[in-house]
Amino acid sequence: MRNTIVSLISIILGLVAGGILMLFIGSNPIEGYSYLLQGALKNLERIGNTLATATPLVFTGLSVAFAFRTGLFNIGASGQMLVGGLAATAVALTFDFSRPILLLVMVLAGLVAGALWAFVPGLLKAKFNVHEVVSTIMMNWIAYWTIYYIVPGYFKGEFLETESKKLAESETLRTPFLTNMFDGSYINLGLFLAVIAVIIIAFIIDKTTLGFELKAVGFNRFAAEYAGMKVNRNIILSMLISGALAGVGGVALYTGNASSIQIGILPAQGYDGIAVALLGANHPVGVFFAAVLFGILYSGTGFMNAMTEIPPELANTIIAIIIYFAATSVMIERLLNKFKARKSNKDKSGPVVEKGDS
Repeated sequence: MRNTIVSLISIILGLVAGGILMLFIGSNPIEGYSYLLQGALKNLERIGNTLATATPLVFTGLSVAFAFRTGLFNIGASGQMLVGGLAATAVALTFDFSRPILLLVMVLAGLVAGALWAFVPGLLKAKFNVHEVVSTIMMNWIAYWTIYYIVPGYFKGEFLETESKKLAESETLRTPFLTNMFDGSYINLGLFLAVIAVIIIAFIIDKTTLGFELKAVGFNRFAAEYAGMKVNRNIILSMLISGALAGVGGVALYTGNASSIQIGILPAQGYDGIAVALLGANHPVGVFFAAVLFGILYSGTGFMNAMTEIPPELANTIIAIIIYFAATSVMIERLLNKFKARKSNKDKSGPVVEKGDS
């Protein structure tokens, strides 16, 4: 409950700060936020696009949050998304399975590729205590240059060398049922995968012995080792699960929201997942709603910019401010505790009675 309150306060403070910035540049904050919400939620198509925008963020947010809960900082979700998307794209362009089997193999390929990409930092952390921030950043750039070589070399597009061949509609996560329901938006089956991932991760963390051990290792690896837990195995397993989530996020991005994979671009969703995890208080359900909020901000920015003179960069500024307040949640918690203590003391002291009143 306390984490939810802190997150809501962070969002409110971020929106207030964004409104002040709008006033500073001579724009109407109410009008600006009105157009932003319209751009994200005005009709079924925009709602579908907003949910599709949020889908990869759910996966990367879960990836970062899961690692956080187990004492690790996976900053390599971007690279894991890239290899996951590449694996799914390669499967789609190589094999001629029936659609249900093809989609299942694509998702599994992305999951395995992301997990294997995170295995190296997990192994280095477990065996040699190499900090996972350094190793995952390095793995991001290895993924970047690997894609840079493989896509033009083996899956080059018909007209551009900077992107892979376009996937046919039957080779993507898009389905006519959802497309028609949301009036032609690019919402896809990745959203359902994201909801399933939220449920599974919440169950693992809160309801299983594995989740308890992973959290115990995160709190104090030495105490966990003294209690007989296999610390190194749990560190590697945590990174594998975290990488697998980001890998499926890559599948949702490159074979759901898009139909090709481009070179020379490190997906920003990997880093945005850190912000989503912070705002969601590292809880799977909180991550889902934080990702939807980010989806609204990103989807509505273009419409807000088209209808007003407010620059699109303002949405990124608002997100940055929200992240700042979420990151300084300790300060907000202290203020809440002071307010609660002051109110409690006032209630205990009761009304002050003067001597002459009796």
